[in-house]
Amino acid sequence: MVIVCSLTVMMKHGYIGEFEVVDDHRGGKIVVNLTGRLSKCGVISPRFDVGIKDIEKWTNNLLPSRQFGYIVMTTSGGIMDHEEA
Repeated sequence: MVIVCSLTVMMKHGYIGEFEVVDDHRGGKIVVNLTGRLSKCGVISPRFDVGIKDIEKWTNNLLPSRQFGYIVMTTSGGIMDHEEA
C-alpha cells in the first residue's frame, strides 16, 4: 500500500506514467510505465521524524535546487510530497 501511494504521488507530478498492480498469488508485482523524466529515486534511511518547521531545512539539504524534485513523505494525513505537507 505504501508503494502504491508513493507511485501515485510520482504519477501526479508526471515522473512516471500509469502503473498496474499484478497479483501473482505470491508477493505481487507492480508494472510501471516510465516516461523518461525520472533521473534518480532513493530512500532516506533510517527514517527521521521531521517537524513542520524543519521541512524547509530538509528540502534544502536533500534536493539539488529549490524548483527541482520532490520529497515524498509519510504523515499522519497520508503520503504526500513536501509541498503538500
